[in-house]
Amino acid sequence: MTEQVLPNSTTRPAWAPTTWLVILLGGLLLIMLVSALVGAVGLSPSSLLAGLFGQTGDEAKMARTVLLQIRLPRIALGIGCGVALAVAGCVMQSMFRNPLADPGLLGVSSGAALGATTVIALGVAGLYALPVAAFGGALLATGLVMLIGRLQPHRGSLALLLAGIAINAINSSLIGTLTYIAGDEALRSIVFWSLGSLGGATWQGALWLLPASLVLTGWVLRDWRALNAFLLGEAEAWHAGFDVIRIRRRLILLVALLVGVAVAWCGAIGFVGLVVPHLMRLLLGANHRWLLPASALSGAILLVLADTVARTVISPAELPIGLLTSLIGGPFFLWLMIKGQR
Repeated sequence: MTEQVLPNSTTRPAWAPTTWLVILLGGLLLIMLVSALVGAVGLSPSSLLAGLFGQTGDEAKMARTVLLQIRLPRIALGIGCGVALAVAGCVMQSMFRNPLADPGLLGVSSGAALGATTVIALGVAGLYALPVAAFGGALLATGLVMLIGRLQPHRGSLALLLAGIAINAINSSLIGTLTYIAGDEALRSIVFWSLGSLGGATWQGALWLLPASLVLTGWVLRDWRALNAFLLGEAEAWHAGFDVIRIRRRLILLVALLVGVAVAWCGAIGFVGLVVPHLMRLLLGANHRWLLPASALSGAILLVLADTVARTVISPAELPIGLLTSLIGGPFFLWLMIKGQR
């Protein structure tokens, strides 16, 4: 993958960045409200308020059960996952100066998939077994990529990209082998997990993922000036006074943690980290002071919206959310490629 210089930080957005952030925050609140109301069991605004504020009566009890046990955990999980994937994608695109870069490039997603597939194929039980295995796989794959990158420091980001390609190929081969030898039930679980879903949302998962995503995003935001400098090139960032190697390692570790924790609880959901940052860059420019929070809000909007569509379009059944994000992201990816050839 060759570098393609992204728009620089002087690009002027049509509206002030703070205006865009307010609009995105309002959009997220609206999508959350719609997601809480619609589904296999429709809720009216009055029943939603009755359920939230603990009123008695059958309708209020039913609304409270639907909200607290099913929909609010899904919304919280969707927000956490969307924030994590979008911010990770934003960092990757800026660090590698390429709008086609996404977290999967470094083997993070395939490492998580290998960990999850191993647990499912071996029949390991336990509430936290799958998330822990997926998270551990993501960190292990990232650690290998960073270790290989350190052996060839003169190649800079190119060494990380090449190592990521190799790790992805190895992980894909091992996943294929485990899938081949898995039983019918395990095979169905692997396929469903690989397509991504918020269907198994619980408060335990949401209370892990959402705070972790927000804290890690705040950590990434501390490096917004360095990410702006990376857009000019690593040599220029170095001359500007940034410790490029140290910052690059820190950002890759943060990307691994963000993607690992998201994939661990929601499965493999593609294209969010690719589409969202690029769209926000077109709207707000490339200043990461605004681009990172805008990507976080937009990623949350996209995931909650996609989950709402996934569980209502063929209700009472539901589509894997990864199918919808790929349906949006695939054509967008082709558009980026065609645009890049002009």
